[in-house]
Amino acid sequence: MRPLPPLNALRAFESAARHLSMSRAADELHVTPAAISHQVKGLEEYLGVQLFHRQQRGLALTEAGAAYLPGLREGFEKLQAATQALFESETTGPLTVSVTPTFAAKWLVHRLEKFTNLHPEIQVMLVATSLKVRFEMGEADVAVRYGPGNYPGCRVDKMFEEEVYAVCAPELMSGKNPIREPKDLLNHTLLHPVQHEIDDSFPTWEMWLRGHGVRTEGPIPGPNISPHWMLVEAAVNGQGVALVKASVAERDLEVGRLVRPFAETFPVAHAYWLVSAEETADKPKVKAFRDWIMAEAREHAEHHAELEAKQQAEWAAARKLEKVAGGA
Repeated sequence: MRPLPPLNALRAFESAARHLSMSRAADELHVTPAAISHQVKGLEEYLGVQLFHRQQRGLALTEAGAAYLPGLREGFEKLQAATQALFESETTGPLTVSVTPTFAAKWLVHRLEKFTNLHPEIQVMLVATSLKVRFEMGEADVAVRYGPGNYPGCRVDKMFEEEVYAVCAPELMSGKNPIREPKDLLNHTLLHPVQHEIDDSFPTWEMWLRGHGVRTEGPIPGPNISPHWMLVEAAVNGQGVALVKASVAERDLEVGRLVRPFAETFPVAHAYWLVSAEETADKPKVKAFRDWIMAEAREHAEHHAELEAKQQAEWAAARKLEKVAGGA
């Protein structure tokens, strides 16, 4: 099979044939009329046929040129359609986001409408899993993970750090066994996270109580609940007191479904990270999602700092009043 003619020559002929004018073809392709004439002449020599009748009033297609044009035009239309489809696949359509189940349920889902409104051309497909993402297998375009941030071969963006505090349903604070001091927790069921979902710096109830001067003997009883969002729900439902990640419980605290019986917070070593394959990290769809979720993460961190400062100020004021009342 004979090799294809040069693409520039084909483009010059198609444009000149469509306009029946070298000058108009030159304007369309941003070159000079002489360049168009040179490209067409070279194509005719390559094909061994005359494609135009050069007339005083302009151009007219020869029989060979008229026969050649429809197939050539169809070919360019297909090239344009294929290029457009490729471009749209990079900027629109499905975007698979792999997210840990707890992060999806307690942090991402209620924010996702913002992204949809901002980018209606992108359809987010959430996959809730804690398993390692194989980007090379097409399992996801981007992922959110809780961990140390060590993901070789990937672009990694730190979203926000995490901390832990105790939470419970409001009714436990003043019920049959009111919670006023750390030792009062021994009168309640203590809910435990499942170890594989957390890191070594995540405090256990034994560590928490010992740090508050409460001595216990042996393992502290209580159910181990997984995933972490179910641990929070158990606390919301009044089943006991839980040590939870702040980002997971924050919304329930704001609406009053949970309260914090004590002021202390414990920073942990792990954080939340946005992870994507290096080779696809700058794809328009991935970049759009990264820009949005990182802005949401910054807003979350700022909002959390404001809430924590307000909470700590309220506790400090309450302790001051208690001291004044105690000295009266």
